[in-house]
Amino acid sequence: MDEDFEMPPVGGMNGDDEMDFGDDASFLKVGEEKEIQQGLKKKLLKEGEGFETPENGDEVEVHYTGTLLDGTKFDSSRDRGTPFKFTLGQGQVIKGWDIGIKTMKKGENAVFTIPSELAYGESGSPPTIPANATLQFDVELLSWSSVKDICKDGGVFKKIVAAGEKWEMPKDLDEVLVKYVAKLEDGTVVGKSDGVEFTVKDGYFCPALAKAVKTMKKAEKVLLTVKPQYGFGEKGKPASGGEAAVPPNATLEIELELVSWKTVSEVTDDNKVIKKILKEGEGYERPNEGAVVKVKLIGKLGDGTVFLKKGHGEGEEPFEFKTDEEQVIDGLDKALLKMKKGEVALVTIDPEYAFGSTESKQELAVVPPNSTLYYEVDLVSFDKERESWDMNTEEKIEAAGKKKEEGNAKFKAGKYALASKRYEKAVKYIEYDSSFSEEEKKQAKALKVACNLNDAACKLKLKEYRQAEKLCTKVLELESTNVKALYRRAQAYMELADLDLAEFDVKKALEVDPDNREVKVEQRRLKEKMKEFNKKEAKFYGNMFAKLSVSISLILPEHFF
Repeated sequence: MDEDFEMPPVGGMNGDDEMDFGDDASFLKVGEEKEIQQGLKKKLLKEGEGFETPENGDEVEVHYTGTLLDGTKFDSSRDRGTPFKFTLGQGQVIKGWDIGIKTMKKGENAVFTIPSELAYGESGSPPTIPANATLQFDVELLSWSSVKDICKDGGVFKKIVAAGEKWEMPKDLDEVLVKYVAKLEDGTVVGKSDGVEFTVKDGYFCPALAKAVKTMKKAEKVLLTVKPQYGFGEKGKPASGGEAAVPPNATLEIELELVSWKTVSEVTDDNKVIKKILKEGEGYERPNEGAVVKVKLIGKLGDGTVFLKKGHGEGEEPFEFKTDEEQVIDGLDKALLKMKKGEVALVTIDPEYAFGSTESKQELAVVPPNSTLYYEVDLVSFDKERESWDMNTEEKIEAAGKKKEEGNAKFKAGKYALASKRYEKAVKYIEYDSSFSEEEKKQAKALKVACNLNDAACKLKLKEYRQAEKLCTKVLELESTNVKALYRRAQAYMELADLDLAEFDVKKALEVDPDNREVKVEQRRLKEKMKEFNKKEAKFYGNMFAKLSVSISLILPEHFF
């Protein structure tokens, strides 16, 4: 009765509606029996390997022996000496098998007791299986091949032929190297390459390749079954270069190997600094802001002109600099914060993160205005700036004081964004002061107040008014009568058009310090703004009522006026 198991299931739920009861049944003890679903029972005879179990769509290979409850054997793959293969969850076997085998691990041996509703039902399978018969199957799961519907619409099925390495998979920006052979269902070769490189998002040959590689690991080999919508559709593909034509609406079989890929990532959110890894780095550590890095650099223009070369000469030491100190262009600075020791990368930098619209004379050539730059960067080594968790309380206060002074210097130089970063880092060092002594808490509080006030001044310069308001509020939570905090918050409120709140802060500041010249100037500016606002408001409502009167006069009879 070799063909019986290929009959569609009788009764029960269809494959799409089937519930997954695999977890409990996957962790039985040897000799234990448990009901899985709808009277289907599983008894474990031998444990399998690992934790993975097959899923719907996978091609499984089993040995089995089927008996009635009285012990009468009606079928056995073991007797034939040939394992039985089928696709799980596709209705190729009785429902009890589709449900039960999903709970098994590789190498596992179990006995399934399957009620007739999940077997052959009222009709049975004459002459060997009576109507309404409960069946028992002694099943060993030998292996399975993972087959995935990778587009979730039946358009591309992927069967893993050889497992890949590690766990990473390519993303849209990555450049992949693949080998493939594409055939029609009759075996005719319509496409082939022993090694082609392409960017995932751009695709190659047909849409299925890009879809598939995003699900693959390095060195993985797969067999793809590709429906026309992910192949060449209704138009097909003409013959070319010794490759046969693809007829319209043809299904393809593609053998695909992901040889390797280069990881490409967006360093900045606006996609204007891109990093492509040419050689993987070591470990997980990356430089932080303030780290001292040693690099080898080659800088090129779009036409290949080398304008900078450091650390590559015979006996030449790597180029050393401190990150986040404007010692190199911004795009290079940002890219290095994303690199690991020993990593080699190609960094593409938009003019906005390079020299902008100005010409720049470099070591070996002049960089024209608005040039996109290309740097090959080898991160030889780095020493990270110490983090707060690696300091004692005294060191945290000292580090915060140094960052404050650095911020002051940047502010005086008009570098407000850099100054803001220094103040923020200073506050982070002393943010959590529960382990500080009373004297250290006082010092920390004074530093927090000074740094947040100075940072608020930076945010006002940078027109980040909401951030300035929040920083001043933090200061006022520590010192409710701090005049500078009230004054700067009033400035922020004025720019945000919250004039009532600005007026409240100005009045409170003058209550604390009636003779403060800066606050008085701000008060006068506020009054002018309020006058201007009131004029605009009066004009707006005047116009609105005038238009309303005209509208009413057109609608209502004359005797209403």
